[in-house]
Amino acid sequence: MTPDPRPRAARRCHNVLNPFHSTHYFSPDLGREMAAIGVTDRSAAYFAVRSAPMGAVGAGVVTAAFYNFKHDLVARHVPEVWQVASPDEVLAARARAVDATLRRLLGEEALASKEMAEAAALALRATDACTRHARPLYAAHADLPVPEAAHLAYWHAATLLREHRGDGHLAALLDAGLDPVEALVSHVATGKGMAPKFLLTSRGWTQDEYDAAAERLRTRGLLTADVELTLTEEGVRLRAAVEERTDVLDRAPYDHLGDTGVARLTELATGFIGTALGNGAFPTDLIGKAA
Repeated sequence: MTPDPRPRAARRCHNVLNPFHSTHYFSPDLGREMAAIGVTDRSAAYFAVRSAPMGAVGAGVVTAAFYNFKHDLVARHVPEVWQVASPDEVLAARARAVDATLRRLLGEEALASKEMAEAAALALRATDACTRHARPLYAAHADLPVPEAAHLAYWHAATLLREHRGDGHLAALLDAGLDPVEALVSHVATGKGMAPKFLLTSRGWTQDEYDAAAERLRTRGLLTADVELTLTEEGVRLRAAVEERTDVLDRAPYDHLGDTGVARLTELATGFIGTALGNGAFPTDLIGKAA
């Protein structure tokens, strides 16, 4: 029996949409815009920017929705950040930062191109099949209006698709029995995760907590006994199962778009993120196992 190629095609599409959304998190434009409304701490800015569509929520909601951030770190900034800037002010600052970031990374010609308009239309069409139930971050973002400018509409749609898959991915991690730190460590061990030095500073975990999670994974037979973060065969199977379950939970928007639409959106998205990467959208050492 020939395997269904559609889940892998959908994952490939996600893999070029997700980083397009994420460019603003690493952009100096976001720091500048957030500082202008009084939010100068990097972690506070991240928590505010990503959770603002949910309103002035407390630390518990953010920890639950974000999954792999230490609650102590979240509680250090939320809900106090809302005393500095309201969710509406944060969303406006984010929109300005995204616009500035995309103009800098892609250039005016790309933003005004027919390809950008086409990508926005395809991505928005895919979101028509997304569902809100049990998907808090997607549902909150789905209540926001679609921007008029094509590049911002494309970014908005990419955000919806990213958070829709992300909400489902958290359910898959929970079902696999991977706690927040174990999820991070096992992802690093695949060679595709964020480098530990970025994880420890951005997620709030200590080196001891990170090492303890690795030891728990070794006890479960998911990591090899050596000090390197290397998945065992069982670990490889578990991480593959998590991704496959995520594919199942996330297939509706891509099924709705259809094979031709998914292929074309992937082609367009690959071009845009390729240009952004070439213009320094992310740190060069962001991904990897090195501390």
